[in-house]
Amino acid sequence: MPVSRKPVQRLMRAMGLRAIYRRHSTSRRAPEHSVYPYLLRNVRIIRPNQVWAADITYLPIARGFIYLVAVMDWRSRYVLAWRLSNTMEAGFCAEALEEALGQGQPEVFNTDQGSQFTSWEFTQVLQDRGVKISMDGKGRYQDNIFVERLWRTVKYEEVYLKAYASVLEAQRGLEDYFRFYNGIRPHQAPWATGLRPRCSMESRTLEKGTLIGVGVHLDGKAIKP
Repeated sequence: MPVSRKPVQRLMRAMGLRAIYRRHSTSRRAPEHSVYPYLLRNVRIIRPNQVWAADITYLPIARGFIYLVAVMDWRSRYVLAWRLSNTMEAGFCAEALEEALGQGQPEVFNTDQGSQFTSWEFTQVLQDRGVKISMDGKGRYQDNIFVERLWRTVKYEEVYLKAYASVLEAQRGLEDYFRFYNGIRPHQAPWATGLRPRCSMESRTLEKGTLIGVGVHLDGKAIKP
């Protein structure tokens, strides 16, 4: 008898059951790096390019894990740039940042306190542009909740369904998915129900069908499809 996901989740919570799977830490701090204060508490996000955010997550593939970084506009939920890497070096994050800044510039850029985002390679790019840097409080994942929601969406609508066999297969799958996410998938924010992220970026003009931020890093070397 088929059963929907929600009743199963409800029963698992009632019985105190949870899935067992490997978790990777993607927010390791570097004590020698500067950490910036969180600037967005009680701030109303009312327009595109007011706040951008970035985060890293890990994706399972047949023989291990790879890492995905994305840069998102908080107001529109538009994914401006993304990169894959099989290492946690700062380079692929800085490359995604540069790609995103090629389309515009935010007033504030928010990340967690992971070493990739506190590195000179990443923060200097923002400082050179005069962008204010904001960082989540330690252990406060909700400070960057919109990107956390993006990861859930990407994983449940794409990654877990496809079970990628390789990095390049993941690259092709995510390329298609982010095109769908930005240009076709309806927006679920209460203020913009039914809008697509591309449509709600009122202050930005993008050529229809353009995919932003495609690239893979293998052992620190960029690979373009």
